[in-house]
Amino acid sequence: MGDRNLLHYIWILLKGMAMGAADVVPGVSGGTIAFISGIYEELINSINAIGPGLLKTLRKDGLAACWKAINGNFLLSLFMGIGISVVSLSKGISWLLENEPVLLWAFFFGLVLASIIYVGKAIGQWKAAVLFTMILGAVLAYLVVSLPVSEQNESLPYLFLSGALAVCAMILPGISGAFILVLLGSYKTVLDAVHERDLQILGIVALGAVFGLLSFSKLLKWMFSKFKDATLALLTGFIIGSLPKIWPWKQVLETRQINDKIIPIREANVTPWGYEGEPQLYWALGLAALGFCLIFILEHFASKKHS
Repeated sequence: MGDRNLLHYIWILLKGMAMGAADVVPGVSGGTIAFISGIYEELINSINAIGPGLLKTLRKDGLAACWKAINGNFLLSLFMGIGISVVSLSKGISWLLENEPVLLWAFFFGLVLASIIYVGKAIGQWKAAVLFTMILGAVLAYLVVSLPVSEQNESLPYLFLSGALAVCAMILPGISGAFILVLLGSYKTVLDAVHERDLQILGIVALGAVFGLLSFSKLLKWMFSKFKDATLALLTGFIIGSLPKIWPWKQVLETRQINDKIIPIREANVTPWGYEGEPQLYWALGLAALGFCLIFILEHFASKKHS
């Protein structure tokens, strides 16, 4: 973690904003952004430090020691960035999903494709078991993104569960928290609550998210400490398996009307030439290339900063 100044925390806030922007899109994981921006393991370790032991630290050493134990400045900066993005970009992302889906998905497809190379490079030794774990991760992620969408459910216990499951997906590279909300039928409810500042719904989802985050981070920390290469391979597989979900050109097979909006619930990937609308091929390829290059530009700046 080291000694950080204000500029470092502003940079962490910007990384949080990038995570938040990704998490709003059903199909892109904020965990992928955390991984490629070099803060993934610190995020898992910091969240994992939050637990019953903090009460002992608080009584014995005071609030400042407690804050330091959980890497509080880091978490505050990061989650402020995520919150700023979710609140400020949700309308813009919703507009792009409705009006320019090919271009939006093309950019994220390039971004996620490059992140497979980035995460895979971090694997120390490619053994048979590691390769099998990556294939398993890809199959699991593909099965998840192929699941049918559930009916919309606005009950508070269900929204608590949705928040818990979505946040687990949010910190897994490759599996999108927003897409889990879509699968569970809670995405529109949560997005509308953000737009309308419905504090009751947002509060219940946030409580579920906190519960899921604290529980799941312990498992991830244990996996990183005991089986780092296998865990990285599993995460790489998750990203590979998620690629079909974010393919830019899709044919809608089945829709459902929720309130006054038509929501696609079953889609098939098609070639740009088989796409029913305007394929926008050159713009899409350009944005995919931009997303792909952006990962390695971020990696270059991160390596310069560390050196």
